[in-house]
Amino acid sequence: MGIFPGDMTVRDLAGQKLMVGMDGTGASGDIIRYIKEFRVGGVILFARNLEEPGQIKALLSGLKDAARKTGLPPLYLAVDQEGGRVARLPSPPYTRFPGNPSIATVEEADAFAETCAAELRQAGFNMNLAPVLDTPPAPGEGIMADRAFPGGPEETATLGAAVIRGLQSRGVLACAKHFPGIGSTVPDSHAELPVCGLSLEELAARDLVPFAAALGAKVAGVMMSHILYPALDPDLPASLSSKTVRGILRGRMGYQGLVLTDDLDMGAVTKHFDVETAVACFLATGADLALVCHPSDAVPRAFEAIRRGLEKDSFPREEARATAAKKARFKL
Repeated sequence: MGIFPGDMTVRDLAGQKLMVGMDGTGASGDIIRYIKEFRVGGVILFARNLEEPGQIKALLSGLKDAARKTGLPPLYLAVDQEGGRVARLPSPPYTRFPGNPSIATVEEADAFAETCAAELRQAGFNMNLAPVLDTPPAPGEGIMADRAFPGGPEETATLGAAVIRGLQSRGVLACAKHFPGIGSTVPDSHAELPVCGLSLEELAARDLVPFAAALGAKVAGVMMSHILYPALDPDLPASLSSKTVRGILRGRMGYQGLVLTDDLDMGAVTKHFDVETAVACFLATGADLALVCHPSDAVPRAFEAIRRGLEKDSFPREEARATAAKKARFKL
């Protein structure tokens, strides 16, 4: 699988903490530079990158080959294939799933996972940034209403766990999102920083219930939300909050899998933090992967900020080795 974590340089370890996006439809240009120079650990693809099966397979094969020739561990090759309005693979020929609101039973959840996993594996992906486990306060309410499972937290827990098991039993890593839950908010974190005023007790009674089930289903990854929860951390959104990642997800809930930020290019972050500050907060959380979903100067800046942080302090450096070691566990 390439070099082992114990043999990795600080540059290797810094890059393995990044998942980046790309422009274009071929394995060339900036994305190859990001793999070779910045040693990135993963690539996330969007509809802008995906045209038809032959092109998609060639693109993913080229990315894998670039990492292998660079001596890196296999890449996380990720996509948001939730269904509904968040579906990146072109349809036809790929299945156009109606999304979480249409899934009402465990059997339907598993059927979605079965077809989705088969199509993702055939294309060359190894990670689906799904399922959404956010619980709206009431049907049709909140920013996630059209991406959420029907019912309340218990139904979301049952259906979400079924999707997770269905994907992972068929060779695709799942990622539960967006911890600790953004179902109660209305503003869009792509544009601004929403605030959720729920207490920890209120979150635990509703929003955390599906995530507890996801952890019970041994979900490979959990994505943090770009939401400010003053009751948890009055200063930082969950994605950049050590109190939330270390204190609640890792500590209170005991999760030891992959922890991902949401896209650091989103307005919830960029309007309040520069890249270097966001990365410093990310390292302090002990999370595994920082997402930068658009090629720009944010990628090299994030890489350099991570590298400097790892060189300065042995503790995040050892956490970075643990991040790299998870790839062997997942057998990418």
